[in-house]
Amino acid sequence: MNYCFGVDIGGTTVKMGIFKFDGETVDKWEIKTRTENKGSAILPDVAYSVAEKLKEHAIPKEAVLGIGVGVPAPVSEDGIVNGTANLGWEYKEVKHELEELTGIKVKVGNDANVAALGEMWKGGGQGCQNGVMVTLGTGVGGGVVHDQKIVAGRHGLGGEIGHIHIREGEKETCNCGGHGCLEQVASATGIAREARRKMAAKPDASVMRAYGDAITAKNVLDAAKAGDALALEVMDTVCYYLGWALATISMTVDPEIFVIGGGVSKAGTFLTDWIDRYYRELTPISENKGEVRLATLGNDAGIYGAARLILD
Repeated sequence: MNYCFGVDIGGTTVKMGIFKFDGETVDKWEIKTRTENKGSAILPDVAYSVAEKLKEHAIPKEAVLGIGVGVPAPVSEDGIVNGTANLGWEYKEVKHELEELTGIKVKVGNDANVAALGEMWKGGGQGCQNGVMVTLGTGVGGGVVHDQKIVAGRHGLGGEIGHIHIREGEKETCNCGGHGCLEQVASATGIAREARRKMAAKPDASVMRAYGDAITAKNVLDAAKAGDALALEVMDTVCYYLGWALATISMTVDPEIFVIGGGVSKAGTFLTDWIDRYYRELTPISENKGEVRLATLGNDAGIYGAARLILD
């Protein structure tokens, strides 16, 4: 029996899993991400945890095909990270260092791309070879998968869906330094900002007003689902721009499927049906186009995708 490890390194916890060759989960667990001292303990902690789990499950090292790792940063083809926002790493040879610590082959990828691969393998995109994942959380991330392989691009920018420029006239600056990015309107923070703007611009009564400046994307979505007219206007704007982004991507890579994940996707088909309507209106060139589905793996997408890196 062959096994592989999937490791998803986040700023607070490292999610880990052992998988059989067919994707069956043997075990899943988390360890703390120790970011002090420039994150020097992170990879040794991962190596120690791998060794302990091999003992616990009586798996010989020779039966492990490899360790796949997702990290929240651009990653070079040889597994090198040049700086991370929340791990403390500056220059880190992740692949080489973890192979030295474990004696096991390692592959490394960007966490959003790896999560997309996980959803395509065992999640919302299962059964498809080509797909695009869009993650709607605090920001907007994503990943492009072609023939069950991540398309990271020459400079690691493949899948940076949140920073597609879609909105002219935006005065506020995006986290990337740009203006009018998809992330500024379709992320959880973007949805809340749209709601504040809408309430400031129109005097209409709305249940959203009870939340004031503390309003969240969930508040907006709950109000929209309940039929609040102002909240519906906000979500119509959000879904229009998401549909526009999907249409643009569709005309570039023509995926079999779009998988929508992240915290905002908990709104379910109320959200995806709306996005799909605009996406289809904006791609009249053909009736044959990628389906829009919800992600299904949640926080486990990263460990599934990391493990899938090994099974190529």
